[in-house]
This record gives sequence, C-alpha cells and structure tokens, in this order.
Amino acid sequence: MNERNIVYAMLYRQLRRYFRARSRVLGTIINPLMFFLFLGMGFSASMRGMSAAIGVDYLAFLAPGIAVMTAFSSSFIGGISVIWDKEFGFLKEVLVAPASRTYAILGRALGDSITSVIQSFLIIILMYAIVPSLKIEGLLFALGSCFITSLMFNSLGIAIASKMRSPEGFQLIANILIFPLIFLSGAFYPINNLPAVVKPIFYINPLTYSVDLTRYFMTGISSLPIYVSLSVLLLLTTIFTFLSARVFNRSTLD
Repeated sequence: MNERNIVYAMLYRQLRRYFRARSRVLGTIINPLMFFLFLGMGFSASMRGMSAAIGVDYLAFLAPGIAVMTAFSSSFIGGISVIWDKEFGFLKEVLVAPASRTYAILGRALGDSITSVIQSFLIIILMYAIVPSLKIEGLLFALGSCFITSLMFNSLGIAIASKMRSPEGFQLIANILIFPLIFLSGAFYPINNLPAVVKPIFYINPLTYSVDLTRYFMTGISSLPIYVSLSVLLLLTTIFTFLSARVFNRSTLD
C-alpha cells in the first residue's frame, strides 16, 4: 500500500464514521446553534454601545467565534478516537500494514479535520440565514480558516491521545483546555480594548488568530493584521502536524 492509498483509506474511514453516527451529526449542529442564539441574542440587546464601537452588530461579531469554536472543539475531541482504536485493536491493523505510519496518522487528521469543517459549514450557513449582514463572499475563506484550525488542533489532540490509555483522562484534559482557549480567544468580545496586562494571554492563544482571521472573512473587521494571523496559523499547524506524527510513531514503538 503506497502513501497516497493509506492517506485516502484513513481519511475515508474517519468520514464514514462521522456520517454513520447520526446523533453526533445532529448534536454538533444543535449545540453551537443554541449557544449562538441564546448567548448572541441575550447579549445583543445589552451591547448596542459595543456594537457601534466595533462596527458590526454583536450577532455578526459572534458568528465567526461560534464557527471557529465548532471546528476547534470537534477536532480536538477527535483525538480521543486514537485511544478507542487502541482499545478495540484497529490500531494494530494499521501498524502491521505495509505503509508509513506518518501517512496513516496524516490521513486520520485530514479526515477528522474535514468532518469538523463540515460541522462549521452547517453552522455558518444557519448563521448566515439569521444574520444577513455577514459577507457571503468570505464564506469559502472562512471555511479555509476553520480547516487550518481543525488540522492544527486535531493534530495536537492526536499527539496527546497517543501518549494516553484512558479515554476519561483525555476527556478531562480536553475539558480543562477547551473552555479557557475559547474564552481567551476574542470569540465573544473584542480584544482591542482589553487592559494591556491581559492582552499577552490572548496573543499566546492560537485560537485568537483563528477567530480573528475568520472574523475578517465573515465581517471585514479584525484586531490583527491578516498576514500575521495567517502566518501564525500555518506555522503552528505545520508544527503540530509534525509533532503528532512524531509522537504517534514513538508511542507505537513502546
């Protein structure tokens, strides 16, 4: 089996697993949508002053954050499937296959990233229907930003899961990391007017650059130069993808 075939095989497997789990598909649409509606509409009425300051309605400001949150949380949690594959023996079949383990894990990461982007796409379409002021011409670029984010964090999730044996332990780590990263990303409020002492916390958060880039494509506003956000995302995605392959290869030799 050559490298291209193993990438396609693993990618196809992850996509098929996703679409066969209908409850998962439904859940990944309903939860972010309810978050967007309840949080957005609740805050929108009380944040009209902020809406005037940032240049867009608060719902439009929030929409890119919800799209990135969907891609991020689903892709990072996707790393847990590595642990399940260890438990049920599928991983052994991959390891004895006459193909590179690096390409196998790359195919897996790409498959999970595509499913995460599909989830983001469904949420974005619904949000475009609710908030017509969003820029339709930025849709494909926003999805591209979500894909880079998904690949980055899915690779990180795979790297962490490769060194673990307990799904519960991975879930605990995910819960500890997900919410701080989301709330410290500027997804829910602009970071320009934050006190200078806390801004460095936002700038060391990779999700900040994902949110800002996606927000630029969907609304035309941003807090950071676009080339900075894109460069940081591409660099970190490359690093995390390499890291996941390296850690996975080492863990299978233990």
